[in-house]
Amino acid sequence: MLKVGVLGAGHLGKIHLRLLQQSDKYELVGFYDENQENAERISKEFGYKNFSTIAKLIHAVDVIDIVTPTLSHYKCAKVAIKSGKHIFIEKPIANTVEEAEEIMALAKEYNVKGQVGHVERFNPAFIATKNMIENPMFIETHRLAEFNPRGTDVPVVLDLMIHDIDAILSVVKSKVKNINASGVSVISETPDIANARIEFENGCVANLTASRISLKNMRKSRFFQKDAYISVDFLEKKCEVVRMKDAPEVPGDFDMILQNAEGVKKQIYFTNPDVEQNNAILDELESFAHAINTDTTPVVTLEQATDALRVAYQIIDCFDK
Repeated sequence: MLKVGVLGAGHLGKIHLRLLQQSDKYELVGFYDENQENAERISKEFGYKNFSTIAKLIHAVDVIDIVTPTLSHYKCAKVAIKSGKHIFIEKPIANTVEEAEEIMALAKEYNVKGQVGHVERFNPAFIATKNMIENPMFIETHRLAEFNPRGTDVPVVLDLMIHDIDAILSVVKSKVKNINASGVSVISETPDIANARIEFENGCVANLTASRISLKNMRKSRFFQKDAYISVDFLEKKCEVVRMKDAPEVPGDFDMILQNAEGVKKQIYFTNPDVEQNNAILDELESFAHAINTDTTPVVTLEQATDALRVAYQIIDCFDK
């Protein structure tokens, strides 16, 4: 079992603490939170050991789980890596691309592993369909959330849309060619609603919409490719695959047949792949333990998370044009 410590005991930090204590891959040593009043309350309520300094916690563990606000990710990661500790960082990897690149460079220099908490990669609906997504040419994503003051310290692109940016980059095997985007600030100092169009060198186009002032929650992605349409509902953890094949000579009474202008007939098949329910946060944390123990590449690497952050900032840069 790997000894792990958590930096940050806010809303998400408390979830990480609970799951790490349950895990049979980790031994939860304790946590550090700069708000000592909050730290003492959590320690008293749940029995986790509260460390008085970051340095003491880092010294006592093999792995540091960074669940602090984005602004401090770089500072925390730097200290942990220079102490030779593996790091799990909540998304986004850092506040700037430059910070992310330095985290990558330090991890290489000190030969430690790093994984970033892009949790939707572990969403069971995405896992059930990922192998079916082959060379998509059009992708549409909607990530809408009801207003929550938590997270408004960063633009909606870094708070919400980055989940979809990372998922898209993981399935489109091509470089980004061009980005157009617009964003609107309604309640916060930074945009609360954003739309982006990402064009890839292979011709694929992705249209992303994110809002944190919606009246309802929605997290849906649709992938269109030759002879198939794949729908993933990240919120409901459901998926649907619609395939088109050449129609049989003699269709059955209940077969759905389409005929185009040239007279070509196609049969439509609907399937709902089995979705194995899981705890995505626990799975991502345990997958990192597996990567460390087997010396293999983590599922979401520091490089991939930096790529997602780079695209996120290209989108944000469009807002000022």
